[in-house]
Amino acid sequence: MKIAVYPGTFDPITHGHFDLIERASLLFDKVVVAISASPGKNPALDLATRIALAREVSAGLDNVEVIGFSGLLTDLMTDQRARIVLRGLRAVSDFEYELQLANMYRAQAPELESVFLTPAVENSYISSTIVREIAKLGGDVSRLVHPRVAETLRKHYNT
Repeated sequence: MKIAVYPGTFDPITHGHFDLIERASLLFDKVVVAISASPGKNPALDLATRIALAREVSAGLDNVEVIGFSGLLTDLMTDQRARIVLRGLRAVSDFEYELQLANMYRAQAPELESVFLTPAVENSYISSTIVREIAKLGGDVSRLVHPRVAETLRKHYNT
């Protein structure tokens, strides 16, 4: 069984994330969306909320599972019996960082392979950071995220 793990903070999950999840679900037998607690990043949304939103957004994809995790990704990969780390590349500027991560994963666990997907052009400019900033300032993020995510952000930022 080909299992891919798509790790990230998903603070919040965007149309760009979903685009990658949906396409990965066609490529792999199982896709595990692994949402990192990421306390060092000080996420705007708590882990339980991020997990619930990702589950709602990906509900129609039968071979996608959403979980939360803390700790090393390589340990999670072992727990999930997965060898494929899925990562997204929006722009050339993402590549250097992602290459460093891929090499670090390989140094820790040589059996792991990193697979990179690029989002559809209409999602290539979307980032969680930009979505949070727009939402925080009371802007409309409905074209960037699932309606439930937009609603959650409006409530979170009281806009």
